[in-house]
Amino acid sequence: MTATLLDGRALATQIEGSLRAEVDTFAAMFGRRPRLVVVLVGDLAASGSYVKSKAAAADRVGIDSEVIRLPATVTTAELVAVVAEIVREEHGRADGILVQLPLPEHVDTVAVLDAVPPDRDVDGFHPENAGLLSQGRPRFVPCTAAGVQRMLIDAGIETAGRHAVIIGRSDIVGKPLSLLLASRGPGGDATVTLCHSRSADLPAITRQADILVAAVGRPGLVTADMVKAGAAVIDVGINRITGPAGGGRLVGDVDYDAVREVAGWISPVPGGVGPLTVAMLLANTVLAAELRAGRR
Repeated sequence: MTATLLDGRALATQIEGSLRAEVDTFAAMFGRRPRLVVVLVGDLAASGSYVKSKAAAADRVGIDSEVIRLPATVTTAELVAVVAEIVREEHGRADGILVQLPLPEHVDTVAVLDAVPPDRDVDGFHPENAGLLSQGRPRFVPCTAAGVQRMLIDAGIETAGRHAVIIGRSDIVGKPLSLLLASRGPGGDATVTLCHSRSADLPAITRQADILVAAVGRPGLVTADMVKAGAAVIDVGINRITGPAGGGRLVGDVDYDAVREVAGWISPVPGGVGPLTVAMLLANTVLAAELRAGRR
């Protein structure tokens, strides 16, 4: 058996098409387009690449975007002040505010993320949005978690009554995804096991999974012997492997070539969850604009 490929790029293109029409309708009604402001700290190559892809995607769907670049030496207080300035109307009407992670070690990431107003927190990291998600009435869902659920729904992969195992308990992916998959409704009603670095006998747990999600940032962590035959395997990991001659390539947390011979569905890296993360960010930005305009 060779697994069915879960093409995140193709699905993201479909989502962008729907959002483009929604943005055009919003612009016709309110005389402006949704606006996203991204704060980028330092010159980390990966972060710069992510921000560039987000700005390009925003442009494709007609969302106005701006990137504010700050030096890696910025302090927590200075960064919080920049966020406060973005919020003020004189800076421009920002419907969505995103602070690109990771931040330098000397910056208090929690304090900075908490400074983003919850109604503009299109990353879904503010504790108010996390609380709403936990109560089953989400406003902004963290983008990668939302993208994984959307991928499962689009592929027709049944979640109700199935056992979903998530490797990784981060606030960005693991925790919110566990809530989404356990929630009532489409893409939910699963029995969820959330694994982490202290989980004993991880392979024994993952072999029980009808849906297996790897989100820890460890290349090749999930091997073929850890996967139940016919399972849906979603690879959230993005790891750059450097070759002996320099350069590098992106790989996930899953041993793709081996696992695709066992799994029923598999997402690639790159081209799987990554494009959907960006698409969900755009969807959250449009939602933020509509909520602020009273359309929802």
